[in-house]
Amino acid sequence: MEEVRVGIVGASGYTGGELLRLLVGHPQVEVAAVTSRSLAGRLVGEAFPSLGASYPRLAFAPTDSPEAVAGCDVVFLTVPSGVAMTLAPPLLAAGARVIDLGADFRFREAAVYAAWYGQPHACPDLLAEAVYGLPEFFREEIRKARLVGNPGCYPTAAALAVWPALEAGLAEPEGLIVDAKSGVSGAGRHPALEYHFPEVAENLRAYKVAGHRHTPEIEQLVAVAAGQPAAVTFTPHLIPMNRGMLVTAYLRLRPGVEPAEVAETYRRRYAGEPMISFLEGDALPQTKAVAGSNRVDVAVRVDTRTRRLVALAALDNLVKGAAGQAVQNLNVLCGFPETTGLPLAGLWP
Repeated sequence: MEEVRVGIVGASGYTGGELLRLLVGHPQVEVAAVTSRSLAGRLVGEAFPSLGASYPRLAFAPTDSPEAVAGCDVVFLTVPSGVAMTLAPPLLAAGARVIDLGADFRFREAAVYAAWYGQPHACPDLLAEAVYGLPEFFREEIRKARLVGNPGCYPTAAALAVWPALEAGLAEPEGLIVDAKSGVSGAGRHPALEYHFPEVAENLRAYKVAGHRHTPEIEQLVAVAAGQPAAVTFTPHLIPMNRGMLVTAYLRLRPGVEPAEVAETYRRRYAGEPMISFLEGDALPQTKAVAGSNRVDVAVRVDTRTRRLVALAALDNLVKGAAGQAVQNLNVLCGFPETTGLPLAGLWP
């Protein structure tokens, strides 16, 4: 396809704004329509001053007006969980391809979604068709998809940290611990007391311990990589910065596995992956190095004393953790070079 018309439903949040920022530089995309429940009728520049010059006449249509995105080739859904599953079926019936940035199409089983999100799935038949949108592992399936469930930010970082070791059988899936820290933008744009500046600044805290909704998503990925199900201990933390995510995962190495074998496995698995940098030597992932980019920095260390593998990944939670990954999926769907429109260099300082 030479050019695609794109619509963004629910475009006034941080993820929608990040999609708009990235698509400004995409040479084969026309942003044809954006919608918002709260800002219908207002220009994009009023919601995002940094984008006013890039979209001087683009205004938000009401989200509950399906005709707003009629005729779009690809529609991004950046809406709360439970909303996308009501919007996707008519869009698919109209011939659009859909990339959902929420959780509605990430799971293979409707019962898992219902258990963790507190409501039955409105179209469980589409779960069998939906493809999980992590191109590094499901690229060929995405190419043929009509419906893509864009991954969560925590599962993206966790999977990229541990997948090569699990896939190659170097580490045990059981006993996997994922310790994660994310910037405040991951909570979305709607204000709440716990994200108020005085509450967040000069503070570090864990939240939703032993109950975060991304836990089953991580476990689903671990099961695919390892070829067997496993329970994961996942603990997220909120850090006082706008964007960025660092995951540190701990796995038990299998007997006889040596540090050099681990490093070579990661080096080989991520060779040729344009969005993944496997760090060598003394370098370790850090959030500032990937801020604003769609790149993920990955590194591993083997603690020979405890026989544990420590796997680390850093990404920008709004880019590779959300909007950038969605654009990467669009590129795969449409047959564009995968890096089109996506920055690979981070912002420093």
